[in-house]
Amino acid sequence: MSFAERTPAYRERVDSALGHWLPPATTHPERFHAALRYAVLGGGKRVRPLLVYAVGEWLGLPAGRLDGIAAALEIVHAYSLVHDDLPALDDDDLRRGRPTTHIAFDEATAILAGDALQSQVYFVLATDPGLGAAAAVRRQLIVDLARASGADGMAGGQALDIDATREVEATVAGVEQRYRMKTGRLLEAAVTMPCRLLEPDDATLMTVAAGYGRAIGLGFQIADDLLDVECGPDVSGKPQGSDRRNGRATLPDLIGLAGARARLDGLRRDAHEALAGAGPRADGLRWLGEQLLAGPALPRDG
Repeated sequence: MSFAERTPAYRERVDSALGHWLPPATTHPERFHAALRYAVLGGGKRVRPLLVYAVGEWLGLPAGRLDGIAAALEIVHAYSLVHDDLPALDDDDLRRGRPTTHIAFDEATAILAGDALQSQVYFVLATDPGLGAAAAVRRQLIVDLARASGADGMAGGQALDIDATREVEATVAGVEQRYRMKTGRLLEAAVTMPCRLLEPDDATLMTVAAGYGRAIGLGFQIADDLLDVECGPDVSGKPQGSDRRNGRATLPDLIGLAGARARLDGLRRDAHEALAGAGPRADGLRWLGEQLLAGPALPRDG
């Protein structure tokens, strides 16, 4: 059975873990807890968890040890979408083909839901018994996720997004830096964090994982740009042209569609070459790399 054939089972697996770590919607305050579950369990391709499980196959780690990492990454991604969709940021009313959290509930509830989800990810990494990891390893996982999602990563990239609306002249280097922080760091973390479960640490494997993760992280955002330009919400699951509407330059704006596709092709090759010596157990990562960097050919809402 190929990794492609195993992806439905992996999605079901992480959805089960997410349901376990989120408060039941029937517990008080019910509406707030319903918003948490709405934000996390309402669809999505589970890109980050799939990367985690693919790395696990490559390293020979059982899926049970990876569920906590996969769930934590998906929860932090979901929290970022809740806040990103708010009127103060992108002001989007559609996500994954349905109303965004602040539309389905209200702005205050959405803000608090994002806050609660952000703190929950560290609770998962600190307490998940399935990780089977020593305290020092858990600490490193928490550090990795904090760096990937904080000021040096996703949140900092969102700040650059805000600054981008005031740029006089955008540059390719500046746009790519924003992409690497806003989107890339969390995807790279999905590839490198499972490597922390190897004891002792294998620096060579970590280098391979980081190289692959960097290529995937940047390429995924470029593919998303192309999807946003060429496909409507029936394919992407979100409003078309959000960046353009908010005055942010994208890579296709700067180098054209053909140039952006060429850059994406180069990153696809980089991801493949990073795994050149990884052997057949890394075939899941190879397949995911092709899928995630396919551009508009792959309908998705990460």
